Amino acid sequence: MTDGPGSTPDMPSGWAAEQPPPYGGAAGAAGPSWASPGAGAPQGANPSAPPPIAPPPSAPYQSAPHPAAPYAPAPYAPYAGGQYGYRAPDAPRPGIIPLRPLTLGDILDGTIKLIRSNPKATLGLSAIVAAVTGIPAAIGQAISFGSLGDLMADPYAAETASAPIAGLAAQYIGTIISYVMTFVGTTVLTGVLTRVLGRAVFGGRITVGEAWRLARSRVLALFGLVLLQALILLLPLLALVAVFVIMVAAGAFDSMDGAAAGLGVLVGLLFFLAYIPYLLFFYTRLSLSAPAIVLEGRGVTDAMSRSWRLVKGDSWRVLGILLLTAILAAIISGVLAIPFTFGGSLLGMLNSGSAGGTVIAALLLAVGQVIASMITYPFQAGVTGLLYADRRMRAEAFDLVLQTAAAQNQSQGWVHAGVDDMWHPSYAAGTQQGSGPYHGAPPYGTQGPYGPYGPYGPQA
Repeated sequence: MTDGPGSTPDMPSGWAAEQPPPYGGAAGAAGPSWASPGAGAPQGANPSAPPPIAPPPSAPYQSAPHPAAPYAPAPYAPYAGGQYGYRAPDAPRPGIIPLRPLTLGDILDGTIKLIRSNPKATLGLSAIVAAVTGIPAAIGQAISFGSLGDLMADPYAAETASAPIAGLAAQYIGTIISYVMTFVGTTVLTGVLTRVLGRAVFGGRITVGEAWRLARSRVLALFGLVLLQALILLLPLLALVAVFVIMVAAGAFDSMDGAAAGLGVLVGLLFFLAYIPYLLFFYTRLSLSAPAIVLEGRGVTDAMSRSWRLVKGDSWRVLGILLLTAILAAIISGVLAIPFTFGGSLLGMLNSGSAGGTVIAALLLAVGQVIASMITYPFQAGVTGLLYADRRMRAEAFDLVLQTAAAQNQSQGWVHAGVDDMWHPSYAAGTQQGSGPYHGAPPYGTQGPYGPYGPYGPQA
């Protein structure tokens, strides 16, 4: 086949006139052959076909690419099933998560593994905090249900009796006290559980006493963080309440007609519709502040700035995971607490205000609250901590630091306590050890737990 009309030349241009005999020899030709002695034409060969042209032995064989479709080597295809191609090696998994950027499944699975691998430090502490903080609310609810039982027994006594009012007051007072105690307890619990998670990533376990020893210096910073976050999130509501109080004091609602009332309701509805995006935006951007305080030793405002930078660029994904976590926690809490809440409520309404029935109802309500909270507290804290680790791996290639530390632990055969130092900001991308306005130095000195050269060995 040629590229144009005409016959094919007998000898390609550039080849010598003297050519060696073809393989097997031509039919009826005498002379030497390239075949082995005594061999004839290959089986299946056409004797009348022209002999194949072989390249000269003195020059290497050179082939030109096809003029229409030049050959280009194809790249390796990604590995899929039984197809051939390149497959990246799996990331090491010394602990509860693989040391690479995490998927949603990795985060949820790692949180469950955190609870299962450290039950005393997660479930035990959460149960203690939930039991202490839930008692006032349980007592108030039991008293309120007892007053409702009296009202059901004699509905006409509601006009003169003060029991329903006292029951509602007891419920609200107990709930407020429980909220305050929960604020204190969950703040401390977040610091301790974050320390447990920081060690569990490398496959290590930590006792409750050691976790508290490592986290207690950060408790005040956690309290400051929670107060400042609450102020930021509730600031529009506080401003609205202040405006409402000022208008009431000025008598703006004394002569309000129906049209003005409808306008006020519309303005309030628009305010809440605008407040929801505000709440979700700041809640998402500041969601990683607590792990930054505990694991990196940062101050309150510095940790909030750190969380803002880590979440930036991936806000929608972080918000989706946080909302899904809240929904799952609410479902789990409701399912676990339903039997105890139903039993305590029923007993509280049917005990006719007796002291024994009130105590039993309060205990049932408290048990339901404890069982639900001992699961949901570490679940939410674990998801937040793993989201923090995931964002550092995505934004700072922090998985390389974690893999280096994990390899060092594997060579030693045990998890060194110095892995806590790997979360220090000195190991973040673009920083040097001891730089930045951070709270204190790494716990194992400026040389770190792996010698004077850090986790990467001698540097140039």
